[in-house]
Amino acid sequence: MMLRYALQTVRDRKAGFLGAFVALLCAAALVTACGTLLETGLRGKIATERYAATPVVVSADQNVHQTTVKEKKGKSKTKHKAKPVAERAWLPAATVETVRSVPGVARAVPELSFQAVPLVKAPGGAKPSYGHAWTSAALTPFTLTEGRAPQGDGEVVVDRELAARTGLKTGAPLTVQATGEPRTYTVSGIARSARGDLARQNALFFGDAEAQRLAARDGRVTAVGVLPAPGTDPVELAGRIGKALQGQGGGAQVAVGDARGPVEFLDAAGARIKLVSMGGAMGGTALLVAILVVVGTFALSVQQRYRELALLRAIAATPKQLRRMIGREALLVGLAAGVAGALAGLPLAAWLHGRFVASGVVPANLERTAGIFPMVAAVGASLLGAWAAARITGRRIARIRPAEALAEAAVERRRPAWIRIAVGVLLLAGGVVLVAVLSALRSEPASTPVTFLAVVVFAAAVSLLGPLLVRGAAAVLAGPLRLAGPGGYLATANLRGNATRMASAVTPLALLIGMTCTVLFITPTLGDAARAQARDGVRAGWVLAAQGPGVTGAAAERIRRTPGVTAATEIVHTSVRVGLTKYGAQGVTPAGLTRTWDPGVTSGNLDGFGERSVAVSELAADQLGLKPGSPLEVALGDGTRVTLTVAAVYARGLGFGDLTLAHDLVAAHVDNPLANSVLVAAEPGTGREQLAAAVAGFPEVGVLSARDADVVRAERQQAGAEINLLAMGLVLAFTAIAVVNTLAMSTSERLREFAMLRLAGAKRRQVLRMLRMEAVGVVLIGAVLGSGIALAVLTAFSVGMTGAAAPAVVPVVYVGVVGVAGLLALAATALPGRLALRVPPVEVATSR
Repeated sequence: MMLRYALQTVRDRKAGFLGAFVALLCAAALVTACGTLLETGLRGKIATERYAATPVVVSADQNVHQTTVKEKKGKSKTKHKAKPVAERAWLPAATVETVRSVPGVARAVPELSFQAVPLVKAPGGAKPSYGHAWTSAALTPFTLTEGRAPQGDGEVVVDRELAARTGLKTGAPLTVQATGEPRTYTVSGIARSARGDLARQNALFFGDAEAQRLAARDGRVTAVGVLPAPGTDPVELAGRIGKALQGQGGGAQVAVGDARGPVEFLDAAGARIKLVSMGGAMGGTALLVAILVVVGTFALSVQQRYRELALLRAIAATPKQLRRMIGREALLVGLAAGVAGALAGLPLAAWLHGRFVASGVVPANLERTAGIFPMVAAVGASLLGAWAAARITGRRIARIRPAEALAEAAVERRRPAWIRIAVGVLLLAGGVVLVAVLSALRSEPASTPVTFLAVVVFAAAVSLLGPLLVRGAAAVLAGPLRLAGPGGYLATANLRGNATRMASAVTPLALLIGMTCTVLFITPTLGDAARAQARDGVRAGWVLAAQGPGVTGAAAERIRRTPGVTAATEIVHTSVRVGLTKYGAQGVTPAGLTRTWDPGVTSGNLDGFGERSVAVSELAADQLGLKPGSPLEVALGDGTRVTLTVAAVYARGLGFGDLTLAHDLVAAHVDNPLANSVLVAAEPGTGREQLAAAVAGFPEVGVLSARDADVVRAERQQAGAEINLLAMGLVLAFTAIAVVNTLAMSTSERLREFAMLRLAGAKRRQVLRMLRMEAVGVVLIGAVLGSGIALAVLTAFSVGMTGAAAPAVVPVVYVGVVGVAGLLALAATALPGRLALRVPPVEVATSR
């Protein structure tokens, strides 16, 4: 019977359930989109290009490993963990002979893969370009369509797509910058892949000796491509090769099938981890926001039916029957919204994946996975959220005694239930605890999830304590609102008398403002502190910056010999691992270091800083228990382990990274050994023109002042902020929809109230003014609460990450956020109000 009533209620009160349906649909779409990204990170395939015709690929182990042994109750338990390296790990060249000796191997082709950038202007977006030895062309395979294979050190073969885009022909000169100085080659041929043009890269082929020189990894190879003998199963052959290599050690790994893609594209394999983290963070935040919004929407929907539900209670419906009916209504709406939202989430996931690819966060060859699991999870989350929301919001109605049902249906309770107040206070306390924890966290990966969780927890506290907060705010706003005349007086009365209804509109508005301000200002807060440290720590007045792959050693040496230059420090960036923990690192040339760079040394000194020295930030020193003179084992970018001695501890870790090593040590273990920049200290009177003339023979190198370099850092910071905004944009859009949805529901159900006001003598414009005053009051309350939440969270984040309570709030952006939220609130109130006032009041008053 209750199911039949639920079906009839949903059918006859479509408008009343529309708001809940919209909220659940958006929530399901968000869960599907985030779940798809998460599944892509876990199971997405990475298609191979260069190894398309190579069934088996042998490469170095691209992970850093750590084994720990724990003793518990007299038993030892071994635990093994691994984390990916930042740069490509290379194989000993002797591995090639070992692979060739395995039975079933028809051919073992050594592969060299290194940066090789053609210095030529071309229309369209440039793809990464890699150099290889011509002997490895068989791995794709590439075949010549024009010209001949490279002979000698001065010739190069380019792929067909690059030749077509740049207009290169055989015999044309081509300047290429690899890991050293640029060199001009003659295009001896144009090659075509048997599977079409490469989608993610351009290939340049050199003679074997020249490729070995350019790779700058003597005695090592990138990988070994294995072509099996006819009739040999690649999987079985891979097993035999693995056993042969295991006996020799060296940490090699053998890949077949889909496992070849991650060997070729290390950035795609790393992007999987980023996508899992991003999808999980977005999905978790979206789910929490969705639960908060759906509960508020259902609360408003049930509140609109007080009279109907109270009447059922008065004619002998039991509390259990009412709870079952409300639960079934919620399940019906949740099922319909969940299915529709899950279907809508698929194109949303495709759009979001495309945006991530376009912005460079996710490589294009990490294929999006559209499985059934995110859709099932979305439908399940919609059903569970709808049922839980209905149970929470329907408890008070179900407990109404029949004798007081009709009176209770007409008048809102003056005070929320004690359980609601208690839970709200607990959530408020939980938010305070999270803020305290956030102020103690000093790493961005740990701080970011706590930041958004704190915003949601505070918003949930506002949702539960909303009626009390609205009444208190109404008392403060009573004077200013009454100055607006009868409309302001009525608005004040509604804020006080219908605090629960107004609170349901304040909550999503506060969440929208709080979440948006947090997303917009969290990256500038960290970035401004880092830039300030970099500005204070750079003593050099000039910076060499490259428009291409980097500043070469010859350019740095040329600037050192320029009259007036006192020191030039080459800087190359990477990341290293201490244990399994990842740290940002830089390599610097030690000569004249203190004249160009001041990291704020707090203990130790940089005198005598050399090949086996390392300087660490205070954060890293605290985490690792280091002090000057301490030994530190570091896994460099390619996984090579070295033991260094701590020379100094410095304060400006945000501006310069957590670890600083010698330039030559870092450059020997990164894919791009060219300097990212060169700090140049010069005597007074040495100008830009003099320095620019010194590097005029290096067309890709420019001279920037320290101020110009800071502007470049600011632009990069802005790009990072845009990625974060894109990542959380869906959650913010959902919250904005919730604001409009809730306010529209709240306004449209007041048809009878508006009619009574009209019959009592109020004019149409007076009612609309009342609505506008109410909306202004709701916006002011939501803005104050949302701003307070964002300020508390951002201040705690700033204290933890920068050591100072200085969140970077841009006034113009903040005013824009509040303004957009206000416009949404006014539009969501005014439009339904105008539609409601079109109905003649007498018709409304005499209707059912």
